[in-house]
Amino acid sequence: MREPSPPVFEANGVASPPPPPPPQSLLERLKDYGQEDAFALWYELSPEERDLLVKDIQSLDLSRIDRIIRCSLRSHGVPAAAIEAVPESSVSTVEERSIEERERWWKMGLKAISHGNVAVLLLSGGQGTRLGSSDPKGCFNIGLPSGKSLFQLQAERILCVQRLAAHAANESSASVQIHWYIMTSPFTDGATRKFFENHKFFGLEAEQVTFFQQGTIPCVSKDGRYIMETPWSVAKAPDGNGGVYSALKSTKLLEDMASKGIKYIDCYGVDNALVRVADPTFLGYFIDKGVAAAAKVVRKAYPQEKVGVFVRRGKGGPLTVVEYSELDPSLASAVNQSTGRLRFCWSNVCLHMFTLDFLNQVANGLEKDSVYHLAEKKIPSIHGYEMGLKLEQFIFDAFPYAPTTALFEVLREEEFAPVKNANGSNYDTPDSAKLLVLRLHTRWVVAAGGFLTHSVPLYATGVEVSPLCSYAGENLEPICRGRTFHAPCEITF
Repeated sequence: MREPSPPVFEANGVASPPPPPPPQSLLERLKDYGQEDAFALWYELSPEERDLLVKDIQSLDLSRIDRIIRCSLRSHGVPAAAIEAVPESSVSTVEERSIEERERWWKMGLKAISHGNVAVLLLSGGQGTRLGSSDPKGCFNIGLPSGKSLFQLQAERILCVQRLAAHAANESSASVQIHWYIMTSPFTDGATRKFFENHKFFGLEAEQVTFFQQGTIPCVSKDGRYIMETPWSVAKAPDGNGGVYSALKSTKLLEDMASKGIKYIDCYGVDNALVRVADPTFLGYFIDKGVAAAAKVVRKAYPQEKVGVFVRRGKGGPLTVVEYSELDPSLASAVNQSTGRLRFCWSNVCLHMFTLDFLNQVANGLEKDSVYHLAEKKIPSIHGYEMGLKLEQFIFDAFPYAPTTALFEVLREEEFAPVKNANGSNYDTPDSAKLLVLRLHTRWVVAAGGFLTHSVPLYATGVEVSPLCSYAGENLEPICRGRTFHAPCEITF
């Protein structure tokens, strides 16, 4: 460990006084946690840079960060409990649902929405770097005929389901509001807020949208010491999408939800072009099951698909998610002889539902346990890029805390169009998501009695149905029956 030592300054042969030393109390606190190296270059800094360094260190919750680093390093590499396949009874599969059940759940969900019991929680801390954009990912336009961003598609789905809930309750549309909580990061917060303001919140009321930031945490070396990005600042990274739990707690938004009468929270990631925001059917199923947590899942397409899957951790243990990289190839390929499906087939696609009571429990439990996932990455530092560790929590870290969990199967071609990689990549691109949207909406239009003409092969194009017209293909007959649409185009009122 290096402590700062004052150099001797000479001018015209006369020793000049050294700069003031680091604040003693702050240096002692750093020593308590083995992090005094943060002040190693103190005497090489300008007065302004020393002020920046002091403020940067003072902004850190040193005891909390030390606890997280120690717990996470200690747990890393510890063998996890053996995994078991998810019991079939925990999953509502597409083929086993009756029309009557779906209608009943839909009505239950709309009723909860009309009573103001539902909030939507968006995980939107990431930039579109892998898409070739420095903007927040939600600002991205995937190339639909309408040119709408991901944020706009999701906002309009909220508007549509509000209208459906109001109609079902025989109320005016203005009387039903779904509050939208949007988690940003320090890298996306300002741009996200400005984007919403510039687009007049896409038709939503400004007061029904709340922005809040996820936290950051220092990047560390493999022995747990802070990496310095500059001589006057610690390298930091967002604490993962699971940082939403501590962020909701620290910003007192859990209390805000309670004060609004919210009981159920629909949580999802921004980069899904087909996400059914505040899905009444899923919500009704969740309420009907009476569970603390639930997730939409899709069947794994093939054994080697790079998706996390739900498993049971330990004999009779809780449901949780195992990343594809952690799943032994023999287990990934194992088949359930009674169903003919892969034993570990239920993919996690970040479409979750929680009770507010459970979110309070998770926020306290995750903070107490302080175990974060470690990701070895190249970290920008005063020595150039160096290998270090980022510490993150994931949204699915909540599930082991759930006393009861249910999984709800959905079809990927209807509800999962991820936008993760730039066009030209092999999968999960804007182009692949756009085609999934256009193909689904084309099926809706044809089922409603509409016709299509097109100037390019139909498999490469289609029509886009505005979310303001239809949430999931309903109510399209008055618009489509007997009409011909020239693809590609957007169908609106």
